[in-house]
Amino acid sequence: MKIVVLGAGAWGTAVAMSAAQHPAGHQVTLWARSAAQVGAMQAQQVNAHYLPGMALPPQLQLAGGDPLEVCAPADLIILATPMAALRGMLMALRDCTVPLAWLCKGFEAAGASAGTAAAGLLAHEVCAQVAPGLRAGVLSGPSFAQEVARNQPTALVAASEHASVRDALVAAFHSPSVRVYANEDIVGVEVGGAVKNVLAIATGLCDGLALGLNARAALITRGLAEMTRLGLALGARADTFMGLSGLGDLVLTATGDLSRNRRVGTLLAEGKTLQQAVDSLGHVAEGVYCARTVAQRAAALGVDMPITRAVVGLLDGQLMPAQAVATLMGRGPAAELI
Repeated sequence: MKIVVLGAGAWGTAVAMSAAQHPAGHQVTLWARSAAQVGAMQAQQVNAHYLPGMALPPQLQLAGGDPLEVCAPADLIILATPMAALRGMLMALRDCTVPLAWLCKGFEAAGASAGTAAAGLLAHEVCAQVAPGLRAGVLSGPSFAQEVARNQPTALVAASEHASVRDALVAAFHSPSVRVYANEDIVGVEVGGAVKNVLAIATGLCDGLALGLNARAALITRGLAEMTRLGLALGARADTFMGLSGLGDLVLTATGDLSRNRRVGTLLAEGKTLQQAVDSLGHVAEGVYCARTVAQRAAALGVDMPITRAVVGLLDGQLMPAQAVATLMGRGPAAELI
């Protein structure tokens, strides 16, 4: 199989490395927008900025230039760009006839393009707007790039309404170190991938304030309920949120030390400003950019998401860390319902 991965950040590089070492002998090309980055990776055989110290497989091909030319011979295209770049890439690739999948997790910023709804869109909704003819889907699940690049055991979800996309993703990435589960519920998989980043900021705040393991467990559990409520309102299946892209990704991102979104929460708890926290990461923390959009989408649907609202208040500077906690703990009693 000929696979092209567009985007040489940490996750795109890790996915390309994994596919290039697949027992089936895939031909994998990793494309980067920056010619300087391509040159550096070719010279050093490592993505020094995003995955320092991890040697690229010798069989992995590197490319720059026109992405359409690079994708021309592909059997499968993987978009490894941030959410903010997805719309433009999909528009450029809208006439492609091979299966395509994105890796980004989040909601597009509200009003990102003319004709966009007041509250932002999930990736599959963006695709439906700008490239409705594509056979597309998402590869998601609990996964840190560093661990995938090291071939540590990982389980992912290939979600699409198109069986050909699910089958292509399984064939491309299911290996001795990566299990890929197929799922038709792209709405649920994408909601889980987006909302868990916001909830990880809340959990990082909890840990940074040393509120204890009881508080962390409560945040994760009630956060899962928030995620599920929003997903159901958008047409997802409830059981999806008990799987890898729901509970699995939430637990990983909310508790793992490699989580950038969790790190934002811990830095805010230490008294750092949001800008200082983001600048210190060196990578994108999608939860920072989509928290407000998640809250707006939930409000438009009449879905109650108090943890998400508290995170938005914290990120907007309307709440101090201790106030965000007090806001959540000061809510009246309620039945434990989704």
